[in-house]
Formats: sequence, structure tokens, C-alpha cells
Amino acid sequence: MGGNPLRLPALLILLLCSPAVAHSKCVLFNFGDSNSDTGGLMAGLGLYLGPPSGRQFFHRPTGRFCDGRLYIDFVCERLKMSYLTPYLESSPGSNFTHGVNFAVAGAATESTAIPFPLSTQVLQFLHFKNRTRELRPQGGRQFWIYNTGPLGCLPQKLALLKKDDSELDPLGCLADLNSAAKAFNAGLSELCDLLRSEFKNATIVYTDVYAIKQDLIANHTKYGFENPLMACCGYGGPPYNYKFRMTCGEPMVTACAEGSRYISWDGVHNTEAANSIIASKILSAKYSRPQIKLKGLCKG
Repeated sequence: MGGNPLRLPALLILLLCSPAVAHSKCVLFNFGDSNSDTGGLMAGLGLYLGPPSGRQFFHRPTGRFCDGRLYIDFVCERLKMSYLTPYLESSPGSNFTHGVNFAVAGAATESTAIPFPLSTQVLQFLHFKNRTRELRPQGGRQFWIYNTGPLGCLPQKLALLKKDDSELDPLGCLADLNSAAKAFNAGLSELCDLLRSEFKNATIVYTDVYAIKQDLIANHTKYGFENPLMACCGYGGPPYNYKFRMTCGEPMVTACAEGSRYISWDGVHNTEAANSIIASKILSAKYSRPQIKLKGLCKG
């Protein structure tokens, strides 16, 4: 979303996986923000996210902040499941057979000074640990936890926060913001270790989404992308094509002809093309600790 330039994406995405007894298939409960919101904000608040969102796959707006499918959609496809329905969705066609999506756009951390002040980090960790403990008595035994990505590489952050090139790392991203994200991720990894020691009978998988997304940017030509730090749908042109209050979906804002050539859709969220690769890498388990494939957690 456009919003406050210091508004950061939610840092914790919790995916609870448990077997469905009847068919021995996955039942997923997804917690997150706009990166995995399949229409929750639209269902809950009636927010209409208009064209060109959804143009690549659904050919209509679906409440997704993307030109098509999100990484959670690709995960569902590859597990042969229906797309997750937002928990507030009550319209005909709602399907909660394979779980429910609690992700809502705007589930974010607010910072009035600098990103990740220590107090905010501690509150995030405590909230996450408490939510995990709350799910355990309800039968939650398998948790898939994603860390935060390289926030300093988001076109939105670069356009709004960069003062000069001395702030950039070799990839052209904001070095301090990425350092803060990595520090947060280190703490999250340690917290996962703590939870494993506390919940002996639970499976807790930590997935390094930071490394996945950084690889997309560092090796963008290998994946067929160009302008890895520039939004497809935005305003202002190179280098970032992002302007505050002139975001995707607003009048006078246009989208690139080929979203498949871009990593960033709107300066904050990924394109469907990038989401497809991200989902493949998540499902490969190569970026996970322990290296357990999500499909393996769905068996009996």
C-alpha cells in the first residue's frame, strides 16, 4: 500500500500445517500481511483494489496486491489445494475446505523514528511467541515461519528514504535497512530454536525468505528480470518508478507492458512472476531449517 513511508511489511508470517484426516491433504492456516492477503482487506473493510491488479492471471481485481497470483497461491497450487479464502469472506463460492487465510493488508509494524527500534523488535517477538503458544492447545503441531525480506531493496523505501548513493550497498539497496532486517531475522531464528526446545512434539520450520528475495535481485538476469529495483506499476519512471500518493491503481499511474520482466509490482509487493519463483524456492526446502518440505508435513 502507499501509506506512511515508515510503514514496514509485517515481519512474521506464520503458516500452520496439519493433516486433514478425511483426505490426508494439507490444511493451511496462513497469518501475514498484504504479501499473502488473498482478499482479506477487501472482505473485511470493503476496500476496492482496482485495475490493473489481477491482470496477469485472474483478469480482474481480487483484492490481491499483485498483477496475479501471490506466493501463497502458488504454494496451494503445487500442493493441489484450492486457493485460501480470507477468513472474513462470506460470499458464495467461499471455500474453507483446505484451511483459511488470516493475512490482511496493513498488518504492519509502525515506526515513528527509525525502523526496528529494539522495543518494536521485542514486542514482535513476544507477540509471535504468544500466538504460537495459543495455537498449540488447539492442535497446532506444524509451523512454517518465514523471516522478513531485504526491505532496503523495495522501490518504495529507496524512493522515499534514500538521500544519496553513499547509503546504498553493492546491490543498490539501502544498507542500514537491510542490516536491520538481518538483525531481526537473526533474532527470529533464535526464537524458533527456543520454541523447538519448548514444544518437543511440534515441527517448527524457519525459512529464509531474505536469502530467496536477495537472490532474485542479485541474479535477476538469470531469472529473466530487468530493472530489479524498479516498480512495474507506479509513477515517476527510473530508477524506482515510485512516488508517494501516486501508487498503483491511482489515476495517472500506469503499469509496464510486461510484468513478467519485473520483480516488483507496485514498489512494495512482488509481481506474479517473482512470486512463482519465491514459492518454488520455499517449497524446495533448500532455504529452510530443518530442510523439511512442506508437502512432507501433509502426510497422514
